[in-house]
Amino acid sequence: MNLLDGKEVSTKIKEDIKRETAELTEKLGRKPHLVAILVGNDGGSETYVASKMRNCEQVGFDSTNLHYDTDITEEALLNKIKEINADDSIDGLIVQLPLPKHIDPDKVTEAIDYRKDVDGFHPINLGRMQRNLPCFIPATPYGIMLMLAHYGIDTAGKKAVVVGRSNIVGSPMSILLARNSNPGNCTVTLTHSRTKDIKSEILQGDIIVAAIGKKNFVTADMVKEGAIVIDVGINRETSTETKSGFKLYGDVDFEQVAPKASWITPVPGGVGLMTIIGLLKNTLEAAKGTVYPKS
Repeated sequence: MNLLDGKEVSTKIKEDIKRETAELTEKLGRKPHLVAILVGNDGGSETYVASKMRNCEQVGFDSTNLHYDTDITEEALLNKIKEINADDSIDGLIVQLPLPKHIDPDKVTEAIDYRKDVDGFHPINLGRMQRNLPCFIPATPYGIMLMLAHYGIDTAGKKAVVVGRSNIVGSPMSILLARNSNPGNCTVTLTHSRTKDIKSEILQGDIIVAAIGKKNFVTADMVKEGAIVIDVGINRETSTETKSGFKLYGDVDFEQVAPKASWITPVPGGVGLMTIIGLLKNTLEAAKGTVYPKS
């Protein structure tokens, strides 16, 4: 069993981003700038946004965290997004999900200028990804593809099974793995909560991407010998064993599955770190104007 080590890959890619950023900052006369909007006080979201801000600093970006109370109106949030869209000194904008119930996440996503949508969730970016055109790829799938490329894993002709069909991970992941690219060129099955006999589907996977949001959902009897297992799940449970008071579990039963896998990601220390790399890469490309040329 080999570890797909998010820490190792992210450290290497961050060095590359830092070097490119220094060159770009000199050329532009300013640093790439990412703005994150956080609404409410969800502990997981706060931790995640803080980590994004910290990583921006490490690679030489400017970053701004706009934190609003839960009672902000949808209109006020949309007006703030409009203001950021019009600000040429800001390259990337992300709005951390989940949002309070009175705010429509689709409206918010579509309000973001697709040229600043470094999370890759805007319909224009998702549509362009589907057609294999230049775009911002959703950060988690992008990070996974960068990880596979880093380790030189040959995916061509392999049977890939994606568990979970979310617009954030599962659906874009299935498109990227099927694309005529490297990594890519897989035959992909997209499974979900309504899939009949999901175990037999997962068992066929040379590559398994688990993104269903259920602790230890993928067990050893679902995984064939030598499979490449990518665990996207981050399930928090309270724990007396840790200083933080909670413990993270993946969607894969790591202890049982790891001995059967040829490659596997740990949780934590795997895909989560690569999601931030996907975000940083998109923000750098936004600042450079390589995906959508600056007017």
